[in-house]
Amino acid sequence: MRKAEDTFLAVLSDGVIKLDGGSLFGQVPRVLWEQLLTPDRRNRVKLGLNCLLVWNDRHCVLIDTGVGSKEPDHLKDRYGLGTSQLARELRARGVAPAQVTAVVLTHLHFDHCGGCTRLNRSGVPVPAFPNATYYVQRAAWEEALNPNERSTASYHADDLMPLQKSGHLELLDGDTEVVPGVQVRVTHAHTQGHQAVLVTYGGERVLACGDLIPTPFHLRLPYIAAYDRCPEEVLAQKRALLEEAERNGWLLFFSHAPEECLGYVDRRNGERSFRPVAL
Repeated sequence: MRKAEDTFLAVLSDGVIKLDGGSLFGQVPRVLWEQLLTPDRRNRVKLGLNCLLVWNDRHCVLIDTGVGSKEPDHLKDRYGLGTSQLARELRARGVAPAQVTAVVLTHLHFDHCGGCTRLNRSGVPVPAFPNATYYVQRAAWEEALNPNERSTASYHADDLMPLQKSGHLELLDGDTEVVPGVQVRVTHAHTQGHQAVLVTYGGERVLACGDLIPTPFHLRLPYIAAYDRCPEEVLAQKRALLEEAERNGWLLFFSHAPEECLGYVDRRNGERSFRPVAL
């Protein structure tokens, strides 16, 4: 097990998910997006379920938790889900679930918060990280409990209600420093109350983009998913964040990048490009 004085940053994977390529790229025609990601026979493209782990002083912070291990077979088939890998990835880094002190959720769609809970021996969903406080924007929580017809399939009660019932949930109202060196910045747009997470680690500032910019391909401003609640607001928020990230040299982390999920924004011939890096 890791010691309290350890300090490190790690990218974790909960496996992969397959989403409809047209939905992922919105108004961008298939003739363009299929040059970036090759769809399968069901028009799905393979994406990562990427999470970020920050061990900072005495705080062990997990940013998003992937899909988790509770999904029924019909959803596993629909989304091409395999076995949840998050617990194994934590063990490989010497981290026990009980050592996680904070879980920061960019939003509450099942592919970002499903791993917040697990089924106990009686088949009852309980918090997967028993000593953690789970942080989410109040607006995101309220939307998840009262989704409209367009978004209801994205929220699963078993991912959410055990957090509230156990007293592990903390609702935020706006930009907040959750623990020293880990700040949330509200962007809304993808969902109400969506938040990006800005981590200070050594001399780096790392921005976990959530689903505002789900992959490096979405660095292109017109590439906006059909899943987004307010596409025009996504465009404005994305433009502002990318300008700030480029100006300040932030390292970007992408939740759904299929391969390289960390990198910098560079300029080539006046156009933004992605320069991947490894930890």
